[in-house]
Amino acid sequence: MSTKSKGVVFTGVLAAIATSSCCIPPVIAAIAGVGGASSSLSWMDPLRPYLVILAVVAIGYAWYSHLKAKKEDDCGCEIEKPRFFQTRAFLIGMTIFAVISISFPYYSHVFFSDNAKDVQLSENSKVEKIEISIKGMTCAACETHVDHAVNELEGIIKVKSSYDDAKTTIEFDTTQVSREEIKKAVNSTGYAVVTLKSI
Repeated sequence: MSTKSKGVVFTGVLAAIATSSCCIPPVIAAIAGVGGASSSLSWMDPLRPYLVILAVVAIGYAWYSHLKAKKEDDCGCEIEKPRFFQTRAFLIGMTIFAVISISFPYYSHVFFSDNAKDVQLSENSKVEKIEISIKGMTCAACETHVDHAVNELEGIIKVKSSYDDAKTTIEFDTTQVSREEIKKAVNSTGYAVVTLKSI
């Protein structure tokens, strides 16, 4: 693999990482126990298809360059041992890393612990169900991040977010948690509550 091909491989890998750049911050934020900047790269979501194409084309070209027929060495000169970045092992490693990066949104939920709790309802409990419209969610990692943040609160019976619908549905005990606390928990993830209504 030539130095030019090395540059192409790194271009492909960077494009692959960028395809999931809007999904990685929520996972890092949840692991670190912080929020705020989680949705800062959500503007890149519309670019994802183009970044995937760029990554596939770049990695594909690197493989083509590596596998194409080499010119015969007819001078009998001693052939220099290739550097690591010129080896097939390097190219295989970078290809696997690119695939893992591109597919990150589909398995990112495994990084979030299941923090749903059994809520004990009393005679005085009052259960309410609300729907919150949220701005900034772009993938399954965003859904899980919101669900995880809301489940940290006491009195949450059920929470289900959908980035496709840009909303979350929450069932909760109003004697243990308020709408305002739920709204604050959602906003703490870095996404923004647009509307909140009873259903």
